[in-house]
Amino acid sequence: MSVQDIIKKSFLSQFDSDISTTSVVLALFFAALAGMYIFLVYRVVCRKAFYSKSFAISLPVIAMITASIIITVQSSIVISLGMVGALSIVRFRTAVKEPMDLAFLFWSISIGIICGASLYEVAIVSSLLITIVMLALHFIPNVRPSLLLLVNGTDPKLLSTLEPILKARTSFYRVRSRNVSTSGIDMILEIKTKEEDALLEQILAVDQVTQATLMTHDGEITC
Repeated sequence: MSVQDIIKKSFLSQFDSDISTTSVVLALFFAALAGMYIFLVYRVVCRKAFYSKSFAISLPVIAMITASIIITVQSSIVISLGMVGALSIVRFRTAVKEPMDLAFLFWSISIGIICGASLYEVAIVSSLLITIVMLALHFIPNVRPSLLLLVNGTDPKLLSTLEPILKARTSFYRVRSRNVSTSGIDMILEIKTKEEDALLEQILAVDQVTQATLMTHDGEITC
């Protein structure tokens, strides 16, 4: 037997054409079970104001689909190569805006791969550890974010008038944007303060200020 025959036989031995119905059902059952577990964790951890039920439902479904693909790939080298070619031309246009959604998506896919390879203990242990880490980080209080102060005024030199107030009422401030025109000035300042109400009162008391708005932001700006 030549070296080429040995390599070919060793490679082809990795594919099992005789996959039993029991192993398929068992793999899909564990994938569905783990996927529903991920679904429940997503409901607990999700912080978005509008809960995406369709995305949550897709998590166990993706796990089962991935498991079925892995089972099919293991059965034949021809199918595995065809699957690689088919999946390489698929393009998904759905944008994942939340980083946590992306983490859950990869978690669901990885569980499908693990269950499709019949490594159920790995799926259980990894899911439990991921949950512990995720919940522990979820309940850690957030660092107080910076605030955005929007000031509209009639004096182009308004910043010099506001500087004493900002130094007294904030621990940090920085001008992020300044739009000056003949009619006045619009400014956006990044500030850190624990005296929001007092700061706004003092700024609005300045004659040249026509409007002052304080906004919080945590990645995305929200009023």
